Amino acid sequence: MEDDGTIGNDSVNVSAVDTSRPFRRADAVEAGLSPRDFRGSRFRRLFRGVYIDATRRPDRHDRIAAGLLLHPEGARASHLSAASLYGLPVPDHSDVHISVVDPKDRRWQPGLKPHVSPPGQGIRQVDGLPASEPIRMFVELASVLNLVDLVVVGDAMSRILGLRAGELRASLIKIRDYWSPAARAAAVFVRDEVDSPMESRLRMLLVLAGLPEPVINLKLRNGSGEVILRFELSYPAYKVAVEYEGRQHAESPQQWERDIDRREFLDRDGWRIVLVTARGIYNEPWRTLDRVVSTLRERGANLAVVSNDWRPFFPGRPSIRPA
Repeated sequence: MEDDGTIGNDSVNVSAVDTSRPFRRADAVEAGLSPRDFRGSRFRRLFRGVYIDATRRPDRHDRIAAGLLLHPEGARASHLSAASLYGLPVPDHSDVHISVVDPKDRRWQPGLKPHVSPPGQGIRQVDGLPASEPIRMFVELASVLNLVDLVVVGDAMSRILGLRAGELRASLIKIRDYWSPAARAAAVFVRDEVDSPMESRLRMLLVLAGLPEPVINLKLRNGSGEVILRFELSYPAYKVAVEYEGRQHAESPQQWERDIDRREFLDRDGWRIVLVTARGIYNEPWRTLDRVVSTLRERGANLAVVSNDWRPFFPGRPSIRPA
């Protein structure tokens, strides 16, 4: 018989098992299913001892729920798994991260990343599952994400969770875990009112290159105080805006018409727009920096790229990197 992966707290007797959600094999057998039911194609195994109905295509929430079933009460989704539950933008990952207080409560399996967390940490119910509260999660993410990816998450925490950048920094001052210095270093760059992960990346490219930090979410108003235009990133003193150009601008006729009206207004008002695509961030970041610097210089700014700190985070494609 297969090892059922049963954990410290005893299974409770149930009269039925909802197989459309992750369930423990031991609980299902206790409820009346036969061990033979698990030898065919009726159920899909998520982890050793945890299954789901084979007709259901498990998503990330199912895998996190399955990982939690293998751990004692008090365990929580953490790190990248907690961020996924919160709907925060993190790199693609397949492992489920679970944190416990007692090292002996960790359950090691392929696809599971168990962690030991300091006692007394806050737990929040997110989409029906226990997860690290946001400040704790940010510190956890400092152990698995680089600086730019962590800033992307921090910006999104303000946008999605309502956790203001100042509140994040103030809370991190009180934490003295091993990864808290890295979390505090990233939080210095976290800002409110950032609209998208790509805007965060574009801003970090400019800042890490030593350029002045652009103004975020600048609003242009008419004489009545009504907002008529808004810039993601801008240098108002030089009337230069730097904006990420997503595919939706080209694919939506309504957006295209709005963009035309917008650009006509900007031409009349003397603004210059540097549009940056994904290629300009992931493939040719040096070209993006050249374009921004050149535009600012045309407007009278005495600026240059003065730091190579951007290079580890925006390597581009070596095959097309200029000599």
